[in-house]
Amino acid sequence: MFRPVACCLLVFCSFITQNSRAQRSLRLLDTGWSFHRGDIPGAEKGNWEGIACEKVDLPHDWSIEDLPGTESPFSPDAVNGVSIGFTIGGTGWYRHSFTVPLSQQRQRTYIRFDGIYMNADVWLNGIYLGGHPYGYTAFRLDITKALHYGGANSLTVKVRNEGATSRWYPGSGIYRHVWMETTPAVHVALWGTYIRTTRADTAVATINIRTTLQNTQTAPVHLTLKTIILDPAGHRVGEVDSSAISLGAGDSLDLEQRIRVNRPSLWSNKSPVLYEAVTKLYDTRGEVCDETSSSFGIRTIHFDAARGLLLNGKPIKLRGGCIHDDNGPLGCRSFDRAEERRAQLLLANGYNAVRCAHNPPAPAFLDACDRLGLLVIDEAFDCWEDGKNPQDYHLYFDEWWQRDIQSMVFRDRNHPSVILWSIGNEIPNKDSPRVAAMAQRLADYTRELDPARGIISAVNGISDQTTPFMAALDVAGYNYERARYSADHDKYPDRVMLSTESYPLDAYDYWKEATAHPYVAGDFVWTAWDYIGESSIGWRCSPADKRFYPWHLAFCGDIDICGWKRPASYFRDALWHTTENISLFVESPSPSFEPNPQKPDWCRWNWFDVVARWNWEGQGEKPLRIDIYSTCPEAELFLNDRSLGRKAVSKCIAVWTVPYEAGTLRAVGYRDDKPVCRSVLRTATKPARIRLRVDRTRIASGGEDLSYVTVEVVDAQGTRDPRASNLMHFQVQGAGSIVGVGNANPLSTESCQSPGRHCWEGRCLVILRSWRQKGLLTLKVSSEGLPANEVTVNVD
Repeated sequence: MFRPVACCLLVFCSFITQNSRAQRSLRLLDTGWSFHRGDIPGAEKGNWEGIACEKVDLPHDWSIEDLPGTESPFSPDAVNGVSIGFTIGGTGWYRHSFTVPLSQQRQRTYIRFDGIYMNADVWLNGIYLGGHPYGYTAFRLDITKALHYGGANSLTVKVRNEGATSRWYPGSGIYRHVWMETTPAVHVALWGTYIRTTRADTAVATINIRTTLQNTQTAPVHLTLKTIILDPAGHRVGEVDSSAISLGAGDSLDLEQRIRVNRPSLWSNKSPVLYEAVTKLYDTRGEVCDETSSSFGIRTIHFDAARGLLLNGKPIKLRGGCIHDDNGPLGCRSFDRAEERRAQLLLANGYNAVRCAHNPPAPAFLDACDRLGLLVIDEAFDCWEDGKNPQDYHLYFDEWWQRDIQSMVFRDRNHPSVILWSIGNEIPNKDSPRVAAMAQRLADYTRELDPARGIISAVNGISDQTTPFMAALDVAGYNYERARYSADHDKYPDRVMLSTESYPLDAYDYWKEATAHPYVAGDFVWTAWDYIGESSIGWRCSPADKRFYPWHLAFCGDIDICGWKRPASYFRDALWHTTENISLFVESPSPSFEPNPQKPDWCRWNWFDVVARWNWEGQGEKPLRIDIYSTCPEAELFLNDRSLGRKAVSKCIAVWTVPYEAGTLRAVGYRDDKPVCRSVLRTATKPARIRLRVDRTRIASGGEDLSYVTVEVVDAQGTRDPRASNLMHFQVQGAGSIVGVGNANPLSTESCQSPGRHCWEGRCLVILRSWRQKGLLTLKVSSEGLPANEVTVNVD
């Protein structure tokens, strides 16, 4: 199986043996595409003459680009606007030219798309290859017979994201990588190596490996299969041979092998050790006719009602959050570094698990979770036969669900980070026998493909009538249903429960319920990371009308779309108590945004209207509410070094009421009467300079790597001014370009790609993309009234 493994960058990679007959390659086709936004009649036949096109590199998402004639991707007239953040879909055409040498004529050649949103149709040299409706699963097409060997080839892709297709921002276009795969005529199938740990402890591990072989020749072959296990240092720690394999012409075969590994290093969230399985296929002359490599981890997972989740036999409570697919200012463009950065920041902010809601994630995200130790619920669908939008996946479910489940499971089943398969989210009509029967079909089929993991579905509105639906699951996903835990456990003592969605405002109660009951495996908040679409559910809630424009963000994430912590994330630091901590916030004396007087009581995805700010000129003697979040049993508040007293911290919060006075507000946390942590807010004085914080000063060349630069307005002492809204101007020189800008303001309709952005709360974000050549990449930032500043990134 070929599965790209990347740190920050996916590059051209190939496995080539000394025998030229056994050549397999994987070529990235992300550069040099032509794109037209809108329909082109006859484009599949090459009828592009006179059509205005732009040159684009993948990954690409046209819905995050500025609308024609504007400097914004957002429109109040967008179809399904509130749901998808007032962005525009439609139809788009892509074309790419490439050559294939004559030497590959005896091999098989495929095009693989990691993700196209949505309704993709593909032609090569005017020959229709096939289509794929679902926007989130990978698919591969055999292009061997349509190729012009030794000459130019034209690949054409039509994408249709028309109408109300989603309940959140899905992006539009070829937003993940595209690959050209070349294999020998006799080869290991795509995702054809399935690695499963059946036993593991610190003494020994037993690894079962199922390999799918394919013979596309017109004659039978006789083969030998060897699998070698390499440890992280590249040392051979196990191998097995299977000889006398007969494979008929045009046939495929599944072959089972078992390998023992002594003294294995077990994969866990705290020690994410990865092994490599090298698969070699030999012909009767002993020559290699195919070779592949697969990354995996040695670990066991088990769920039961007595202990919850056991990872390598040890109980672990899931500190989880849900995430959607977009990457904020990048739209849904899936750059490997963007996926890795998100996983890193989630881990850094206390999460040990993530639910990919409500679709399979990008391959690079799971690769990062494997390397970093972030546990994953891999989810298939948001709906089945009954839709939630007129043009969503329900139109294709009956015909495509098996293929899409197979694509998800085959692609992802070797990832040690994946602990559960979710077959759906809040499926309509779940109480009906028809839907319960479908749940059983999906669960059974998923188990058939991968018996090593359990099946879950996120369910809302749970009742006794939901029991047949729940019976299909190994773990019952409870959305906003903590009040049912104890009563349901009494009725169904063998049911394993997991809070698959919870309200931020009720974070304390959900976590305490999860930790109090072993049969509740953990809690997943909605949501860990903010996202485009479901506009304003974290403030006003979301009626389906235009009055909420220009809201385009959900504004409910612990972490905002730029990757910066929001107040709820600091509360979660205290709640999860991974280290001693304390943080300090001020309740806004007037609403930060216009409130919704008709907001329903059940809409609890917001957090309290608090900010990390000590600039409140004009407040006079009017007292301000101060919230302190802490792990400590006691906290003390100081204003300009005067103690305002100690208070007990209850449910991770202590509250003061303080008249405003410019200067310094300081909180100190105490344990056993000793100060163990502190937090400070300072009054920002006159803006004096621009500060640039870059996450990585060295990135890879090749056109795929990113560097994130936070731009801040600070005073002479280095305090960020949360009042600053300066327009920042960006200039780039050298080996890269700007690929995205943002500021996390949920109402800002500015361009996400222009060389300028207003600050919000005193900061904004610039995302730099490397070019293919090496060199230096310099970003210069300027703003009226402030001295310019610059930062340089090495592109290696």
